[in-house]
Amino acid sequence: MSQGCVRGLRAATKEKLKKFDSLRGGEVRGGEFWDVVAVTAGDGSQREAYELQISEKVGRGELPLGIHYKVFSDPPGSKIGNGGSTLYALQELDDIYGKDLGRLRVILIHAGGFSQRLPSASALGKIFTAMPLGDPLYQMLELKLAMYVDFPSHMQPGVLVTCADDIELYSIAEDESVRFDKPGFTALAHPSPLSIGTTHGVFVLDSFESSAYSEMGNGSCLRFLHKPSVKKMRDCGAVCKRQSGCFSLSDTEFVYTDSTYYIAFETIKTLLNLLKELGPLHCEIDAYGDFLQALGPKATIEYTSNTANVTKEERGLVENRQKIFHLLQGTPLNVILLNNSKFYHIGTTSEYLFHLTEDVALRSELGLLSSAFSVHVNENSGCCVMCSVLDPSCSVGAGSVVEYSRLGAGVSVGKGSIVSSCSIRPGLSVPDAVFMHSVCVNHQDRTGFVTVAFGIYDDLKHSVEAPAYMERLKLFGFSLAECLSHWGMENEVLRFSGDLPSCSLWNACLFPVCSEQQCSFSLSLEMLQAVLSGSVFILPKDAKLMSMQECLQRKNLEEMLKFRMGLHNDITQGRLNS
Repeated sequence: MSQGCVRGLRAATKEKLKKFDSLRGGEVRGGEFWDVVAVTAGDGSQREAYELQISEKVGRGELPLGIHYKVFSDPPGSKIGNGGSTLYALQELDDIYGKDLGRLRVILIHAGGFSQRLPSASALGKIFTAMPLGDPLYQMLELKLAMYVDFPSHMQPGVLVTCADDIELYSIAEDESVRFDKPGFTALAHPSPLSIGTTHGVFVLDSFESSAYSEMGNGSCLRFLHKPSVKKMRDCGAVCKRQSGCFSLSDTEFVYTDSTYYIAFETIKTLLNLLKELGPLHCEIDAYGDFLQALGPKATIEYTSNTANVTKEERGLVENRQKIFHLLQGTPLNVILLNNSKFYHIGTTSEYLFHLTEDVALRSELGLLSSAFSVHVNENSGCCVMCSVLDPSCSVGAGSVVEYSRLGAGVSVGKGSIVSSCSIRPGLSVPDAVFMHSVCVNHQDRTGFVTVAFGIYDDLKHSVEAPAYMERLKLFGFSLAECLSHWGMENEVLRFSGDLPSCSLWNACLFPVCSEQQCSFSLSLEMLQAVLSGSVFILPKDAKLMSMQECLQRKNLEEMLKFRMGLHNDITQGRLNS
């Protein structure tokens, strides 16, 4: 990537952040911003959590005022995927606004799910993941709105669909604008290596209007490929040759991959009819694979029976895909080629750590800080501290993230670890490459605290059929059975929460409930240290153990937000006194 492209991307991003900052806490004029910001949630509990946090943000002036913020939860029952969430959210919007929906510019951010790959975002939601920039501190919600701040004024009524855990940066020429003014779907497209194309959606272009030197082009798409092989990309004509000019990619060959897309209002009416035709959903629908593969003149129905990329084939999946294909067939798929653009995914613990501490490119492009809205932090470019109060004698290792936490005198955090929502007694040491996160829960009519502890690379989603196979579950790099032996627990004693017969680290009841937040952290840390040192730590006999899954079911949202507000107030006061 040339220095000119880098400078362009950095300058364009800085300008968007500046523009969004000017809108925070003030009433926006018509056409200046979105009419509706809609966020999807997995269930009613998550919806309440999101609504409460958005309400607090609005009250503190962290978001633009005078627009509608809505949270829509998926209906109870089967998982319906982000495609199903899109359909139900459109129905809710239609129920609320009726004919007026045809005049509105809506952004729809998919933020449902339990965030099992980044558990610090599980209780309060991945759209509220902290980002080390802005004052007041940004979360992913603000960052998404900032990066798209130019879109509403160049957009016909309709809905922009995006996800909560990715960031798209782009620059275009001063006399250009990203316009969403064509019928059907219009998708943003990013130049990517062929290897990235195998895990994303890929556009097969018909033609595009663009000079060889343009940072942006517009075109139409013949068909959309979902997670195709390199051979499939070549056979379908998706592979492009690198042009000269401002390109974010140095590869000679590349493909254009997907991120965010716009649906024109007339097509929204088609999708509302689609939901009526499908009836109650009992399977997951993909907002990319199932919608976009139906579009374009060369789309074929074959993909509807291909379940290779589906984790679990559910009842009615192929039939629903076929209905989607027939209803959307012939709908145009326009593409906006953002040649000088970057796509970042921040959905896992390792991605989160890398992008916030090591990724020189993103830190430069976004202006990320090592210490954001925090007190008493020794400047260390190798770590990231956000909305936290640390004693001056604390140390945080390179590659670690500390967020929404209080660290007492002499506390040390090792390298490559995440400490989230914790209160830590003086003198304690957090090892390298671990994840520690405290959750406030309702337990026996009282408020309790649970601190979950995992290895950064542990797979919380990996499951086995029964407790008898727990040897296959790895915690901190050791088998779960081995960990239990260090805690003086018999394998048979371990409880797995939930109705499903499967057992995973996500639903293993391993972590003690305590009446105090600091006590909770200390106990879980002693358990962790016993495993790493090969010693034994016996839990108190009356200890009640919970899983991460149970913590979410019993979370005390108000207390968690009260803890964060206490940090916010102390940091603000500390600034005034300094």
